[in-house]
Amino acid sequence: MEYDVIVVGGGHAGCEASLASSRLQHNTILITSNKKNIADMPCNPSIGGPAKGIVVREIAALGGEMANNIDKSFLQMKMLNTKKGPAVRALRAQADKITYQKEMIKTLENEQKLTILEGMVEDLIIEENTIKGVILDNNQKIYGKAVILTTGTYLKGSVLYGSVKISSGPHDEKPSQFLSDNLRKLGFKIKRLKTGTPPRIEKSSIDFSKAILQPGDDSEYYFSFGKHKSYDVSKQIPCHLIYTTPLTHQIIKDNLNKSSMYGGFVEGIGPRYCPSIEDKIVRFNDKERHQLFLEPESLFYDDIYIQGFSTSMPHDVQELMVHSLPGLEKAVIKKYAYAIEYDAIDSTQLKATLETKIINNLYTAGQINGTSGYEEAACQGLMAGINAVLKIENKEPFVLKRNEAYIGVLIDDLVTKGVIDPYRLLTSRAEYRLLLRHDNADLRLMQYGHDIGLINDEVFMQFEKKKKNISELIEKLKTYILNPNQETNKYLETINTSSIVVSTSLYDLLKRPEIELEHFKKFIDLSYDKEVLEQVTINIKYEGYIIKANKEASKMEEYEKIKIKEDIDYNAIHNLAKEAKQKLSEIRPTSIGQAMRISGVNPSDITMLMVYLKRNQ
Repeated sequence: MEYDVIVVGGGHAGCEASLASSRLQHNTILITSNKKNIADMPCNPSIGGPAKGIVVREIAALGGEMANNIDKSFLQMKMLNTKKGPAVRALRAQADKITYQKEMIKTLENEQKLTILEGMVEDLIIEENTIKGVILDNNQKIYGKAVILTTGTYLKGSVLYGSVKISSGPHDEKPSQFLSDNLRKLGFKIKRLKTGTPPRIEKSSIDFSKAILQPGDDSEYYFSFGKHKSYDVSKQIPCHLIYTTPLTHQIIKDNLNKSSMYGGFVEGIGPRYCPSIEDKIVRFNDKERHQLFLEPESLFYDDIYIQGFSTSMPHDVQELMVHSLPGLEKAVIKKYAYAIEYDAIDSTQLKATLETKIINNLYTAGQINGTSGYEEAACQGLMAGINAVLKIENKEPFVLKRNEAYIGVLIDDLVTKGVIDPYRLLTSRAEYRLLLRHDNADLRLMQYGHDIGLINDEVFMQFEKKKKNISELIEKLKTYILNPNQETNKYLETINTSSIVVSTSLYDLLKRPEIELEHFKKFIDLSYDKEVLEQVTINIKYEGYIIKANKEASKMEEYEKIKIKEDIDYNAIHNLAKEAKQKLSEIRPTSIGQAMRISGVNPSDITMLMVYLKRNQ
């Protein structure tokens, strides 16, 4: 069998990669160990959240599928951080795990140029440093022009609880035992990482009267762009908030040595920003309590997920821990928590396109690159799928800059800085976060999505109309001038703002924090979509900050334009620090801008490098 693109793994990265390449009219095969586990959510039953929600919007703007899929399968939708500035606002959806999977599988099956095959890939076919295909565990060979590995936690996966360690994937399934060894033989650096999941509780055994209700928002929100089917906000399924108790903390402290992690049974490095509950108790021992959310997983069954209660304690200790929580004194555990270890590659061995530096036409995406999270995986899969197709078609690669998208931040962090523990995207990682907002993802990226061929004309026409309306409304606000007369100042007084002494445009008045667009409806027509009104308001109110951020991004862009040849010998550059030579030789940055972001490369090293480039390039 021969295909244009072979995608290995049916998780969120694999789904996006295979859909991107097949929608771009390239015959694609998605190989997964179990078709039923495609687009599975083995951990938290949600999509979005801080930074991650913006990534999902970026995936939508580029023509990916995750946003469409969660909009079809959510139980609850919430906009986070609404009381803070627009840079940190993000959408989060509670997902119906079963519906999410069903809808994604249906989407994959309906794609004409996509084939789904059940099988376990254990080796690669390499000729002259170029990937030619894959070999399954039954020795079947499948050939392709490009291969994208999205193996999740299946590379030598091991499930742990207490002192028990079982060779397994997330669903008691057989992991890939040899692929990571074969990658190591090819020259890839392999690291061992760990993640985990909390217990699932029978809903009927919980006393919700002891928990704080967490309903969905009373406004409609969507991750995707284009036309939407309206939903009844009153029919969203609620979550609930509880807190750990002193007894919970004492049980964990008394049994720390029984934990897989603190008992010395774990090899892999766990996620710093999503620690287990025992890790929280040890690291933040000054905190009297930690918040936990009781989240529904699906309408098809009554399992409740305890968000924030990930653990690798033995089952008997988990029983004590769960029963120490308010409302869960008589809780029935339907599925015990566990930790899972798996192999990943060193992400600094990747190019910014997610093609490996070692093997041509071999791409990797998702947890194999050291990330955690469905959203981080999905965006990598989309970018790998797009770039694999562009490489096959001998076209220029598609790389997003740090000031263009959180996706650009994530990939640049991976290939430039690498990871020690599973990487989670945070707003603090983005230096231009005011530019990378939930509300403007389409304005930043949809032109790219359309040019690539993943955004259809209907969606793009709506986008063009939105842009036109934004420009039109801004022009109205700039040209409508209020004169400083008695009538004007009397009106300004009624809306609790100070009077004017010179002629002032509505545009400039809107910069006042107490004034909103709706205050101008007596002067101009404001019958625009909510998104248009929001975009105009943010752009005007934060104009000064946005201009400043764009200037800073432009300065950095100048350094990105100074390119570095791939074959440069850093050891030949005098006055470069030893660590800088080592790091630069290892990562091989493509520009001065990227070189500046490498840990261990100092400003003095950059100066020496630029002097050398001036003389020799």
